[in-house]
Amino acid sequence: MNDLPNSLDVHQTSKDQPLRDDIRLLGKLLGDTLRDQEGDETFALIETIRQTAVRYRKHADVEERRQMESVLNQLSNSNTISVVRAFAYFSHLANIAEDLHHNRRRRAHLVAGSEAQVGSMARALTQIKAAGVETSAVQKFFNSALVSPTLTAHPTEVQRKSILDCQLEIARLMNARDRMTLTPDENKETEDDLKREILTLWQTSELRTFKLRVHDEIENGLSYYRYTFLKELPKLYGEIETALHAAFGEAIELPPFFRLGSWIGGDRDGNPFVTHDVTLRAMQRHSSVALHYYLQTINELGSELSLSEKLVGISPALKALAETSPDHSTSRAEEPYRRALTGIYTRLAATMRHLLREEANPPAVGDAPAYASPQGLLADLDVIIDSLNQHKSTWLAQGKLRPLRRAVEVFGFHLAPLDMRQVSDTLDRTVAELLARAGVVKNYAELDEKMRVQTLLKEIQSPRPLISPHIIYTEETAEECRIYRAAADIHQRFGRAAMPNHIISKTASVSDLLEVALQLKEVGLLEPGDTPTLHMNIIPLFETIGDLRDGANIMDELFSLPYYMQLLVSRGNTQEVMLGYSDSNKDGGFLTANWELHKAEVELVKVFAKHKVELRLFHGRGGSVGRGGGPSYFGILAQPPGSVNGQIRLTEQGEVIASKYSNPEIGRRNLETLAAATLEATLLKRDESVEHSEEFFKVMESLSASAFKAYRSLVYETEGFTQFFREATPISEIAELNIGSRPASRKKSDRIEDLRAIPWVFSWGQNRSMIPGWYGFGSAILQYKQQVTNGDLKLLKDMFARWPFFQTMLSNMDMVLAKSDLGIAARYAELVSDKKLSQEIFTRIEKEWRATRDALLEITGQKELLETNPSLLRGIRNRTPYIDPLNHLQVELIRRYRSGDADEAVKRAIHLTINGVAAGLRNSG
Repeated sequence: MNDLPNSLDVHQTSKDQPLRDDIRLLGKLLGDTLRDQEGDETFALIETIRQTAVRYRKHADVEERRQMESVLNQLSNSNTISVVRAFAYFSHLANIAEDLHHNRRRRAHLVAGSEAQVGSMARALTQIKAAGVETSAVQKFFNSALVSPTLTAHPTEVQRKSILDCQLEIARLMNARDRMTLTPDENKETEDDLKREILTLWQTSELRTFKLRVHDEIENGLSYYRYTFLKELPKLYGEIETALHAAFGEAIELPPFFRLGSWIGGDRDGNPFVTHDVTLRAMQRHSSVALHYYLQTINELGSELSLSEKLVGISPALKALAETSPDHSTSRAEEPYRRALTGIYTRLAATMRHLLREEANPPAVGDAPAYASPQGLLADLDVIIDSLNQHKSTWLAQGKLRPLRRAVEVFGFHLAPLDMRQVSDTLDRTVAELLARAGVVKNYAELDEKMRVQTLLKEIQSPRPLISPHIIYTEETAEECRIYRAAADIHQRFGRAAMPNHIISKTASVSDLLEVALQLKEVGLLEPGDTPTLHMNIIPLFETIGDLRDGANIMDELFSLPYYMQLLVSRGNTQEVMLGYSDSNKDGGFLTANWELHKAEVELVKVFAKHKVELRLFHGRGGSVGRGGGPSYFGILAQPPGSVNGQIRLTEQGEVIASKYSNPEIGRRNLETLAAATLEATLLKRDESVEHSEEFFKVMESLSASAFKAYRSLVYETEGFTQFFREATPISEIAELNIGSRPASRKKSDRIEDLRAIPWVFSWGQNRSMIPGWYGFGSAILQYKQQVTNGDLKLLKDMFARWPFFQTMLSNMDMVLAKSDLGIAARYAELVSDKKLSQEIFTRIEKEWRATRDALLEITGQKELLETNPSLLRGIRNRTPYIDPLNHLQVELIRRYRSGDADEAVKRAIHLTINGVAAGLRNSG
């Protein structure tokens, strides 16, 4: 494992030589580890497989593939595990090298003074200024802006934190090696450190021996705050302030518009393990991470700010702050900044004790009152900053103090807003029982929608409690009540910003939203009266194709209720709506889901404008294209006009979280991209003739109808398709893998309708057919060709050239097709016990894939997939020879396992292949 596939040479230029060198080094170190740990014979075996896989990919030589398969099929169970681990780890190491190269190329551009790159804030501001946007408009944007990526716990993150920590250390060492000129001894020392980390990787189990618990998911999510967010987000604010000043030459105030969110520990949709205790613990752990970070930074500042008042002046406010400090040491008598910081540390320690019953480390030197809110801490930090600025110490004020102040402003004492989510069916049952037990209405479930709304509105406006402590409720209802009480407790202890949202999955009616409002009233989070106040956003989630089509009508009906509009006033007249990319895709296929999402946004913009309500969209995107994934920058720019308006939320899910945010520098760049895209989408004018083209709309309607028919025909109308899916993918084995606390299905059934979209997409990614990311497009284009003169695609080419929505959709599909491999998928199809069924269905999939690829190339004018994205193509080709053997082994191991081979090594090897393939494909979940 000490060289790159030669097939890449023609695709790489001299600028990629450092990447080749890095991969070669990491491959060599991995190879040395293999030889040392597994012996020369096993190393030689792995090298033979690797070289054969590389030759097969280079020459598309069927004989080379057969030779590779022959070797793999004869492996013993123990050898299989060694081979799988070797190829999986090479994929991980190649990812590290690629990430380092992305940072390297960006730094090279900056050093060379090149034009600002696409997706950077500098480029966005340059475009905005060139477009003649006034400074006041930019300030107005930031005053009301909200950009909020939200971490969710979904079962596609297959890496253990122990493995991720090793990878982060390897990335750190490689980064240091790249940025410094090392002496021979230093270079050897760094390589020795790399060897130690790779050896640790090899000797650490990649798999969890227990089912992942919600508590573990919470801790995994919090690790990204330690790795990246707490330090990098304040740094990004500083960069944006600098870019604003450079672009406009005057001060533009930058409020805390960029905030991270989380679902982990608050999302109980389909997850019985998210209880009220878990939700409370999640918020406590959030707060603990934030407060520990502040305490650590304050302690460091106390060591650094040794300024003597005999040498530098201080403000009266700073003098007063220092005098309140419990630090009366004579050695710090003339060091007011140190004494002030000791006082702040003591108050923070008291805050931690009050909120969490935790003690600071190191302990505070005395007693002081806890901060009532983060604003008190900000005020004390401002005293120090102002005093430094007033007395020729601005450089010190802009050191650790500036990012610390921004961190407190952004993260508060709660770290991240924790969303609540529940499915509408559960809400229906809970409210029906509450109303029946209170004697309000005995048959709520049988009421029509009009009567439900009337009943709910009456109860929401009534000050009378609905829930009684003297009534025994079913366990489901009792736990729902406890959850809402936990939310009220979180508001009281950690502030309103700690839990601002409640999302309703599968929203299908106005009553779904009012049911949440009723339960919020019961715990004081909705205060009725002449001027009612709502303390949480109630957010509908429209997921299926039908729900997306009904969404605008539901919101129109909701806004027609005067009382609800009064509640919205207390929420700043802003209503958030969440759109589900995953379930809409599973329901209607790739093309139809994308189009229905786009149409839903257009209609929502109209309804919100009609009622003069501000729209904030929350995009429930996954990592894979089949779940709404793809480059976030272009995804945001492709949104319909009026749908962004300075505010956007989107989910970050699965292994994509690690890919985007485990590396601090890449994490900061990904965050910057979200901010830049939101700014551009809001302030730059779009081509209205494109966005409102009736011709484009009609074509998309026609294409969507054809694609929908093709997709539904295969997935839901083909007899035996469920059997094909369950046998031709590792869905059963994925369900057994300890990669998430949530069950794979919403209900105990084998129906595709009940399967969660996440394992659905993940399974198709594993077998490399990836049908959620493209199926139906080829049929739609073939149908379109029959309807136009001579099958001319001129109009579709024009749509691709001018329409961001169509461009983004085809670009994402281009990536999926490039990562798919129907030759490998055919091997999985051989696992299906009904050979006739397998042949019939796979033939349809193969035919559709070819039609889709041909249509894509014809519309885009490319000669091959990803022709216009050489860096992504390079990355895929780097990793493909190392994914191929994993896929082949996965098929063979599944065959053994399903045939009754109960050897634990077989099951472990299957799960290792799942890990390795996911790592190689990167955004597969």
